[in-house]
Amino acid sequence: MSGLEIERKFLVRDSSYRKLATSSSHIRQGYLASGHGCTVRVRQRDNRAYLTIKGPSLDGGLSRYEFEKEIAPEEASQLFLLCEPGIIDKTRYLVKAGKHTFEVDEFYGDNDGLVMAEVELSAPAEPFEKPDFIGKEVTGDRRFYNSHLRENPFRLWKDDLP
Repeated sequence: MSGLEIERKFLVRDSSYRKLATSSSHIRQGYLASGHGCTVRVRQRDNRAYLTIKGPSLDGGLSRYEFEKEIAPEEASQLFLLCEPGIIDKTRYLVKAGKHTFEVDEFYGDNDGLVMAEVELSAPAEPFEKPDFIGKEVTGDRRFYNSHLRENPFRLWKDDLP
């Protein structure tokens, strides 16, 4: 898959998303390179693995170019050895809301306590239905980018949130 990724991110208010989820999966991801808004990451999602390249956002974090290719799990294991320090570990829940699916990520390790939801859109102004568990929007707030959480984990700054 490749093309423009348009998504909005939100903090999650409560755990009601778990009961609404149609599925969940364990995700482990590391970054081979990150800087200047670009990232190259390796991700293992349950028994599948992916190599993803993301370009910088030019519109405040709402959209960016993404290229993703499925790779063999054995290749991912080898690539994890080359990653920058700080592996992201999370469970992703898929929750339908209207015609969209929210991806709700529950983080572990140094990012324990952080729960975020994102929704992918086909256009920046596309309307979508917000489930009750959706809280404050954090689209474009770099603190909530996975590549940033790897270097500056949630445990270091969570007390600064309003």
